[in-house]
Amino acid sequence: FSLQEITSLLSLCGGQFSGEQEIRVNSPFWILNIPSEEMARGLMKRTVCAKSIFELWGHGRSAGELYASLKNYPTDKMLPYLQSDSTYKIHIHTFNKTLTQAQKIKKIDALEFLPFKGKVNLKNPEHIFWILEDYGMNPNDVPEEPIHLYFGRWIADGQRELIESYSVKKRHFIGNTSMDACLSFIMANHARVKPNDVVYDPFVGTGGLLISSAHFGAYVCGTDIDYNTVHGLGKASRKNQKWRGPDENIRANLRQYGLEKYYLDALVADSSRPIWRKGMLFDAIITDPPYGIREAPRRMGSQKETVKSVERSTENHLFVSSSYHLSDIFFDLLKFAAEHLVMGGRLVYWLPIYRPEYTEEIIPRHPCLKLISNCEQMLSSHTSRRLITMEKVKEFKDQDENSHLLDGQYMPYRGHNSFREKYFSGVTKRIAKEEKDNQK
Repeated sequence: FSLQEITSLLSLCGGQFSGEQEIRVNSPFWILNIPSEEMARGLMKRTVCAKSIFELWGHGRSAGELYASLKNYPTDKMLPYLQSDSTYKIHIHTFNKTLTQAQKIKKIDALEFLPFKGKVNLKNPEHIFWILEDYGMNPNDVPEEPIHLYFGRWIADGQRELIESYSVKKRHFIGNTSMDACLSFIMANHARVKPNDVVYDPFVGTGGLLISSAHFGAYVCGTDIDYNTVHGLGKASRKNQKWRGPDENIRANLRQYGLEKYYLDALVADSSRPIWRKGMLFDAIITDPPYGIREAPRRMGSQKETVKSVERSTENHLFVSSSYHLSDIFFDLLKFAAEHLVMGGRLVYWLPIYRPEYTEEIIPRHPCLKLISNCEQMLSSHTSRRLITMEKVKEFKDQDENSHLLDGQYMPYRGHNSFREKYFSGVTKRIAKEEKDNQK
C-alpha cells in the first residue's frame, strides 16, 4: 500500500508523483523529488507506511561511490547545518544486517572529510544525520557489503505510532469485523481526507474507519443495517464478555480519542435503498462492505419473507432480512459514490477476490469514477482482498443510474457472489489435508 499512499499524500500536499522518482519496490529506501521541506513535513504528518524522510546528500552502490557523491553535493546547501555554533549527531541504520558498535564508529569516522564545525551532542542535537545501508531483502543471503548506501539530513518521522495508540485491542467498542488501525489510516490517506471534509461509511459497523478520518480533522458519519451495532446494544464481541456495556458505541469510540466533536451521527439504514437527498454531499466515502465471512451481507426484505428470516433486536425492533449479493453491493456502492461524492472526491473500499479467477476485468467500474489504485492484501493462499481507490471525474447524470447493466463486462462481476463458498471450500480442503497429514 506504500506507493499508493505516498502518491495520494503528495497530491494532497500540492505535489506530484513523477516517473523520475527512484522507486524500487523490493527496497525499503526510495528517492523522491519533493519541491520543498515544508511539503516533505506535510507528507510525514500523515503517512503510516513511511518511517522517516531525509534530505539526501549522497548515495552510491559502494562506500567509494557514496563518498564521491557527498563531495559533489553543493557546499552552500550543507553549511547552514554545519555551523560552529550548532550541535549534531550521526546515526547508522542497516536494513537486513546488524553491525557492531565498533563497525558503526568506523563508518562514522570515515565521513571526517565533511566540513562539520559544530559540536557532537548525542542527547539533544539541533541536526541529525543518518547513514542508511541496504543489504537486500533476503535474510538467508546477506551480502558482505551493502548494495546501496545513503547519507542525508533527517527531516521528519512518519506517524507509525498511530498504529499502536489507535490499536483495536485498546478500543472501547469493537465488533467481529473492526478494521485494523494501520489499514484504517491507510484508507483515509488513499482517500486524501483533510480537515473539514465530510466522510461517510455506508457499512459503518463499530465506526473504526470513522476514527482515522476524524483524526485528520474530517467530520464523519455512517449508516448500518444492524440496529444493535449502531446503538451499541446486544452481545459483545470481546472474549469473556456477554453483553455490551453502556459506553460501548460509536460515539464512545471517538470520545476515547478526543474526536467526539467530529462525529456527526450514525443512522440505521439499508445501503441498497436511497435515504439521502440528491446531490453531492461527501468529500470521501471509505468503507469495508460485508462479504459473508464474519458478517453476512443483508438488506431489507419484503413482508413475504417475514416467515423465512425475522430478527428481533433489543427493544423489540423487527428486522426482515433478505440476501444481498456482493455484485449488487458493489454496484450500489459505486452508483451511490458517483451521485453523492463531490467532484474530485474519492471512494475507497475493499473488494474480496478468489485469486485463481482474478483478472482486472472483475473490478467494478462506473463512467463517473476513475480507478486510481488497486492494492492487494493476502487473506489465504487462494483468497485476498483488494483496496480499491476511485475518484469522481464526471458529473452524475440520470443516464448513469444503471450504467453497469449496459456494460458487456457485467457478467464477470457476478463471480463475487460465490466468494463465501469459494473461501470456505479452500478452508475445508486445507483442514482435510492437515488431518490427512496428521494421520500419516
